[in-house]
Amino acid sequence: MPDYPHGTPSWVELNTTDGDASADFYSRLFGWSVTDPGPVEQTGGYQMFEQDGKSVAGLMAQETLPHSAWATYVSVDDADDVAARVSGGGGSTVAGPMDVMDIGRMAVFTDPVGAPFGVWQPKSFKGAELVNEPVSFCWCELMTRDQTASEKFYPTLFGWTTSEMPGGHGYTFWNVGDRQVAGLLQMSDEMFPPEVPSNWAVCFAVDDADATVAKATEFGASLLVSPTDIPVGRFAVMQDPQGAVFEVIKLTGAPA
Repeated sequence: MPDYPHGTPSWVELNTTDGDASADFYSRLFGWSVTDPGPVEQTGGYQMFEQDGKSVAGLMAQETLPHSAWATYVSVDDADDVAARVSGGGGSTVAGPMDVMDIGRMAVFTDPVGAPFGVWQPKSFKGAELVNEPVSFCWCELMTRDQTASEKFYPTLFGWTTSEMPGGHGYTFWNVGDRQVAGLLQMSDEMFPPEVPSNWAVCFAVDDADATVAKATEFGASLLVSPTDIPVGRFAVMQDPQGAVFEVIKLTGAPA
């Protein structure tokens, strides 16, 4: 089981307008299986994607959503304490701390720049059971319209520090101690259309980025960033048929 100290992203979740269609797309793309829905009165019908019997991501169907999106959850020692710090730091609460049966305590917020994110205080369920291996999530990164505001906000919640990627790539790492746990990128109008809001992006490791892109487009996805070589691998960005944006990478070295 991976280790998720306080401040480490531990779970990703697809909130979708069409649960059956999303389950079909990712099952065909990544080979994931999908669990039966949880008790509606307790979980809202929550499902999990699994790889080789290990939980890798969540699936929540909500027909009333304006669009589908992937969400990032950060492991915390105390969700209620984080909630108090969010409000004090200029963020907003979307869903206040609540128990999820006996497996953990969760909350959902938006940061001062408007990017949604969640926190997970683990009990019996710690988080993703498979990470950093093909077809599991390997990285999360904050795309922000105001890097200065973001760098002031998140350290107050998670104790994060920042460091710059070597080589002048303009990319910042969020760190827990000496471990890089997530990324930070200042959005620009040259790279991102003005209508794209600040957001937490989710990246999945794959065996072959080009082959994954070919399959995804065959299954109805849109290609946003063609396969490109970056310092840690070969990377692409896509939008699934329900509108959720996700990244894939063929890692050439150890994930950050």
